[in-house]
Amino acid sequence: MASKKVIASASKSQISGRAKELADINRAIAKIDPAFIPAIKNLEPCTFGLAKPKDSQYKSLIRAVIAQQVSTAAARTITGRLEDKCHGSITAERVGALSAKKLQSVGLTGAKVRTISELTSAALSGEINFKRFAYMSDKEIIDDLVPLFGIGKWTVEMFLIFHLGRLDVWPVGDLAVRRGWDNLHKNSEPIKPKELEKLGEQFAGMRSVVAWYCWRAS
Repeated sequence: MASKKVIASASKSQISGRAKELADINRAIAKIDPAFIPAIKNLEPCTFGLAKPKDSQYKSLIRAVIAQQVSTAAARTITGRLEDKCHGSITAERVGALSAKKLQSVGLTGAKVRTISELTSAALSGEINFKRFAYMSDKEIIDDLVPLFGIGKWTVEMFLIFHLGRLDVWPVGDLAVRRGWDNLHKNSEPIKPKELEKLGEQFAGMRSVVAWYCWRAS
């Protein structure tokens, strides 16, 4: 019982520390680029790392794969169907037991079936060791996952930001991030990824939070 209280206390302390860190980051972003002030004041505040992820790392990556190039509503529907096929819990063991035909029946493309199958095999064999991710840099995790078929940099970036709560990921390949940047800065021409990559350097250490406000402003 005592150990559980210590863990709970540590967790609360970590959340409190992250909340302060995010508040400091908001102030820093506003100081560096005042164009973000309206977004920080009026849009949903960034919550990275303020709650323990509900999904396992494996399931979070599966969700990211499903979300590739489909609407949020479609991704939610497909994920729900996959959960049904897995008897309510998306795990590597249960997904690994499904045939390619059953995976396709939930609405996955052939390419995504292959991606999910390869990711699942890597998870089951230990080729991908999710426990190590907590001790790895963003680049190391990207280098670990991108060689898998169908898992590109964007997919891993979403995993780093939304599951691992990493604060310095800058997904310039995401159209919504670029659109939000354009909206906030009232750009007459769409910004290009390379331009945004360079502009993001001034926010080093907090680029995930900048991306959050770009998404909200898109």
